[in-house]
Amino acid sequence: MQGEEPAAGVLYLVGTPIGNTGDLSPRARKLLEHASRIACEDTRRSGLLLHNLGLRGGEHPPRLVSFHEHNQAARIPELLAALTAGESVAVISDAGLPGISDPGEALVAAARAAGHTVICVPGPCAATTALVSSGLPAGRFCFEGFLPAKAQQRRQRLRELASEPRTMVLFEAPHRLLDLLADLLTELGDRPLAVTRELTKRHEQQVGPSVSAALEHFQRIPPQGEFTLVLGGAPACSRERPTDAELRAELEHLVATGLSNGEAAKQLARETGLPKRELYALLHHLEPS
Repeated sequence: MQGEEPAAGVLYLVGTPIGNTGDLSPRARKLLEHASRIACEDTRRSGLLLHNLGLRGGEHPPRLVSFHEHNQAARIPELLAALTAGESVAVISDAGLPGISDPGEALVAAARAAGHTVICVPGPCAATTALVSSGLPAGRFCFEGFLPAKAQQRRQRLRELASEPRTMVLFEAPHRLLDLLADLLTELGDRPLAVTRELTKRHEQQVGPSVSAALEHFQRIPPQGEFTLVLGGAPACSRERPTDAELRAELEHLVATGLSNGEAAKQLARETGLPKRELYALLHHLEPS
């Protein structure tokens, strides 16, 4: 039988709502109300969450301590000392499960290495929430989180993922979303895609069903908020790839209809599923040297 929680000397990873506060589980609520201290990314944001949940009005409210990428090296020894002293420590992120694209992983490893018990109290997760509602294959998937912010490194990472057959889940900030979508179209072709935001909230949004459709949408409507993207994996080779000569001939035809080189490559990428970047490179062979 499970003992009383929170228990002394135990590190709890607690899932918090990613939008709808009604998603906080009764178990998570109890832990956040009675833990000795709560390590969180932003004490103001988490303090407001706890206040809105009615968890800050007790006689001995838990102590909130900041725990983020800039202070975790110094904070981890402090939290380990608290566990050794018999405190119960809850770790939360700004939203979702801690340790996924936010601090927590290093603390868990250090706590286990020091012999402390680590327990995850499951809760909402943007990655799996977006995945199962996308309509894309979810039996096998891979999580890539945030790709590199710099264009060259991001494109290189996408080239490494080009042959990945599983559905992929990505995170992206609003100011980089258009660049990411353009790179996806260029490097991976026009694949199935669901771009989600405001998950679990009243105005939850899912934009797709393809990379090109999402890019066109957000070129018209500026991105706002954090995004979770669910991208189709590399398509199975159901038919033989056209030869370069065949592709060049089709590109010549499209250009002859009045399309620019970029527009021709983009259209053929939609039709063939081949990367726009690869098709655009073939156009250089059509131009006189």
